[in-house]
Amino acid sequence: MSVSRIASRYAKSLIDLAIDNDKLEKVVEDVRLLKNATEQRDFYLLIKSPIVKSDKKLKIFNAIFEERIDSLSSSFFEIIIKKGREKFLPEIADEFIEQYRELKNITIAKVTTAIPITESQVLRIKSELVKLGVATGTVELETTVDPEIIGGFLLEIKDRLYDASVKSKLANLKKEILDNTYIKSL
Repeated sequence: MSVSRIASRYAKSLIDLAIDNDKLEKVVEDVRLLKNATEQRDFYLLIKSPIVKSDKKLKIFNAIFEERIDSLSSSFFEIIIKKGREKFLPEIADEFIEQYRELKNITIAKVTTAIPITESQVLRIKSELVKLGVATGTVELETTVDPEIIGGFLLEIKDRLYDASVKSKLANLKKEILDNTYIKSL
C-alpha cells in the first residue's frame, strides 16, 4: 500500500474519532504540534529509524508529548507506534491537516512579494480571492518576501500560480524583443 493511502486512511480515522468525541479543534492543535516536531531533524530521524525499537520510540514520544497533547491524540499516536507505522507520522500529520482544511472549507493561498505586505493588504487579498470566486470559505494566506521578483507578486492557490511579478514581465518583454523577426530598416 502506498504511503499516501496509508496516511490518508489514518488521518481520516483520526478526524472521525475526534469529531465523534467532540475534540476536533484540540486534536488539530496536537497534530500541528506533532508536525512541527517532525520538522526537527533529530526527531524525524528517530521516527523513521528502523533500528530504534517501537517501545523505545513510544517512551521518547510520551516524554515529549504526554503533558502537551490530549489523551485521544496520545492514544491514537500510541496505537500507530505500537503497530510499527510511526515512520508514516509526518505524512499522516500532513494529510490530517489537509483533510481538516477540506472539512472546514479553508483555502490556502501563498503570496510572494518583493517587500513585506501590511495586515490591511493581507485582508484585502483574502476578500478579493473570495469575491472573485478563486477561494471559498476561509482563506489562510501565507506571505513570503523575495526581493528577486523586483516588484508585483506571485500568488499560489490550489494548483494554480498567478505571476504578476516585475521579474517575469521583464523576462517576457526581453523574449518578445529577441523573438521579433521584424527589423525596420533605416
